[in-house]
Amino acid sequence: MSAINMNLELFHKYIQENEKPLLVDFWAPWCGYCTRIAPAYDKVAEEYCDKLIVAKVNVDEVPELAKALQIEIITTMMIFKDGKEINSIIAPQAKAQIEEFIAETLKD
Repeated sequence: MSAINMNLELFHKYIQENEKPLLVDFWAPWCGYCTRIAPAYDKVAEEYCDKLIVAKVNVDEVPELAKALQIEIITTMMIFKDGKEINSIIAPQAKAQIEEFIAETLKD
């Protein structure tokens, strides 16, 4: 399963109505780094679909959400659980770093 492209309405729906944690990549199409890391993020979406909801938010299309969450640098990835942000990472360098971020954040 690939990452879900979210608008503001979907974001709020998934935050409030899911038991699984939500991993969100805040990105923009003009961002070269975002384009470079996208294939790794898509692999994470496929491999972690049983543990996480994996989504993307284009900050140009949903600027009010980026502002509310104080996204100042893209790519910023955040994990939400029980309706709240529990951790974030800015500009992970590789798939392995994204996986490490997920593992550290969601360890029991």
